Amino acid sequence: MNFGVTDKKQADLEARMAALGLREQDFEEKYVRSSGPGGQKVNKTSSCVVLRHTPSGLEVKMQKERSQPLNRYHARKRLCELMEERTLGARSPAALAAEKIRKQKQRRRRRSSSR
Repeated sequence: MNFGVTDKKQADLEARMAALGLREQDFEEKYVRSSGPGGQKVNKTSSCVVLRHTPSGLEVKMQKERSQPLNRYHARKRLCELMEERTLGARSPAALAAEKIRKQKQRRRRRSSSR
């Protein structure tokens, strides 16, 4: 399956899906009309992707790009993020990144108040 991204990005996504136990057979994929900016192009093509993981019931609607293959890639990537948050909780990469930013802000607040 080709999403129109580099081979490295595609391999990383496939490895991430395999680590989480997500299989292509478990996905239901629908294409709907996009809305918003993009003009006539998005009004005529069904480039918005709705991806549903049947076993977990998670559903993602992705309309980040005007290209359907790229939206399919982004939908799978977002579904992986949601599964990581569900399974790993506070140890998920998104939660760790948010914690890092929160600590940086707290450090800056302490520095500015001490001056």
